[in-house]
Amino acid sequence: MQELQITAVKTVLNEEIQKKIDLKTKPLGSLGTLEKIAFKICQIQETLTPQLNKPAILVCAGDHGITQEKVSPFPQEVTFQMVMNFLGGGAAINVFCRQHNIKLLVADTGVNFDFEPSPHLLDLKVRKGTRNFAVEPAMSIEECKQAMQNGAKVIEKLHAEGSNIVGFGEMGIGNTTSATALLCKYAGYSAQKASGAGTGLDSEGIKHKASVIEKALKLHADINDPLSILATFGGYEIATICGAILKAAELKMLILSDGFIATSALIAAHAINPNVTDYCLFAHESNEQGHKLMLEHLKAEPILHLGMRLGEGTGSAVALPILQSAVNFMNEMSSFEDAGVSNV
Repeated sequence: MQELQITAVKTVLNEEIQKKIDLKTKPLGSLGTLEKIAFKICQIQETLTPQLNKPAILVCAGDHGITQEKVSPFPQEVTFQMVMNFLGGGAAINVFCRQHNIKLLVADTGVNFDFEPSPHLLDLKVRKGTRNFAVEPAMSIEECKQAMQNGAKVIEKLHAEGSNIVGFGEMGIGNTTSATALLCKYAGYSAQKASGAGTGLDSEGIKHKASVIEKALKLHADINDPLSILATFGGYEIATICGAILKAAELKMLILSDGFIATSALIAAHAINPNVTDYCLFAHESNEQGHKLMLEHLKAEPILHLGMRLGEGTGSAVALPILQSAVNFMNEMSSFEDAGVSNV
């Protein structure tokens, strides 16, 4: 992964942005969170007339060696089966992307399956699944860097095609265990506090999952730098998304952060370069146990609270129309002066 130049967002237009928002034909602050969203988008794009151009969601799929520890009620083959569902257009993310005219990209970053070549599937496979991080690092540093570079290249192409907003989704049986371990390591939470149901574990299953993570954290206790943490506990889909997030921030794109797994990639990116969150809006708060902790760690305010915990980028897809409403009021709503309305 090449060294990236990610700068903090500029604040030079802050006063003008706020003035434009305040002078719309409404009481001060009466559009609530929409005003905060509009301000953020204007700040990122360094303009008073923001645009959401060619929105895209990249869904990355990868398998996990940690499933050998029986941390998921679903078998590993569900990963490739769900990728086939994405390609067939039948998953929730397909439905929402069609509804909101979002370009959907599906990538095999490390699925334990040989897919037939398809123009609808990005072949970013590094390896057929990670190793079991309960006994050894999930990835080598080189493999992790390759996955991150793969994600960066996808974003470079999207940006060159005119996209200025991107979200991320994922698929990978066992990846909530990986994401939980990353949360614990980056943010200092215990496995017991951070572990949740994932794809449907019962209380005993959650306890087992936490014990597996705790064992792994002790095994790799001496791993402390951000990249090594990602390589040790992450997945190929998480590393790919992490690299994509870093590149999107460098290109000053608006990043729409999704749920638990996608946010674990963001936490990794934030550990590598804290400026990345300057370019993020947070679509929703997942119902997965650790996502609230992630949002607290990043000091983030989610836009939606819908009790979702599906993944796939679905929260980002559902939130996009709200961002569009924020942009539209900024560009199309009259000011008091334009409308001839008294502003007392």
